[in-house]
Amino acid sequence: MNGYKITLHNAPDDAIALKRVDDGIGDYNDAAEPRLAEVRHLSCFARDASGHAIAGAVGRTWGKNAELQQIWLPESLRNQALGRELLSAFEAAAKERGCNQIYLETWTFQARGFYEKCGYRVALEISDFAPGLSKFSMLKALI
Repeated sequence: MNGYKITLHNAPDDAIALKRVDDGIGDYNDAAEPRLAEVRHLSCFARDASGHAIAGAVGRTWGKNAELQQIWLPESLRNQALGRELLSAFEAAAKERGCNQIYLETWTFQARGFYEKCGYRVALEISDFAPGLSKFSMLKALI
């Protein structure tokens, strides 16, 4: 006997076990690549007259790369250039930090066309999550 038992879970219901896995990979990564401490948060927000965030772009930078993790604006503010303004502000800040490329992920039902209009290209497509549903990794050079 090996002294352990494999258990299977359909929902993440064991917070202690989840934290153990997350902490374990974090500790391993930090030891294997100390430069991970150089990862820096980056975000920009559109704010209303009261100062409340109404839309935003959130990500991080590390070395010469920027990752756009999320960009969101309410439906009522779409197609009015706000998304492009947020993306441009995020890109400019990343470039200021010395980044020469930016990457992101998007789905078929999200904003691939928007990103392509903004100069991003598909670097990887993973298909068949469901019929007609793909996930795209996209890149843009910041020159």
